[in-house]
Amino acid sequence: MATCCEDKSCEITAMRERHGRVLWIVLMINALMFLVEGGAGVLGHSTSLLADALDMLGDALVYGFSLFVLARSSRWQAGAALAKGGFMLFFGLGVLGEAFYKVFHPVMPSAETMGVVGGIALAANLVCFFLLYRHRGDNLNMSSTWLCSRNDLIANVGVLLAAGGSYWFVSRWPDIIVGGIIASLFVSSSVGVLRQAISALRTPLPAAAQAAKPVAVRLSKIRVR
Repeated sequence: MATCCEDKSCEITAMRERHGRVLWIVLMINALMFLVEGGAGVLGHSTSLLADALDMLGDALVYGFSLFVLARSSRWQAGAALAKGGFMLFFGLGVLGEAFYKVFHPVMPSAETMGVVGGIALAANLVCFFLLYRHRGDNLNMSSTWLCSRNDLIANVGVLLAAGGSYWFVSRWPDIIVGGIIASLFVSSSVGVLRQAISALRTPLPAAAQAAKPVAVRLSKIRVR
């Protein structure tokens, strides 16, 4: 009689458990950094920190979504993605509104706060990057999640450049520009999520599984690029 591991079910179950542990760790790191960067952004009057905090929130949603789809149907995937896209769009527009407000109401951000917190965020994303690195070839879900973490490092570098520019030029504009770019890309990604989720939900049930499968993969790539 064929054993559990001979038909690969044990291997698949073990892989899902490993993925689940890693995704929970990176989810908690990003949720914590969302609170840290968000609080620092408010206190330090930094648009780029607020935008990067939004990036962290997006990551936490991505990792939570990846956990959710480990054992869920395509219909559930599309519904969860719709809620996630709406949440992301709401926060992205909020950060863009904050950046627009600062254009006409000058507030000098704290470059020191931006540099310190931005450095901590970079370190946190490096931890996530290396945790996901070993699983990047396991399946498309984990591969896209790793790519998401890799792209986050670019946003972190952008915050540090904004901090350096604000300090060097004694200007609010580097912070506003970097924050606006990150938030704009985030809004663009959220609109893509919403379109794909709505399309999947409108697909007739027999074909929904085939339509939502690539959607689940693409949605797990939601990140600022």
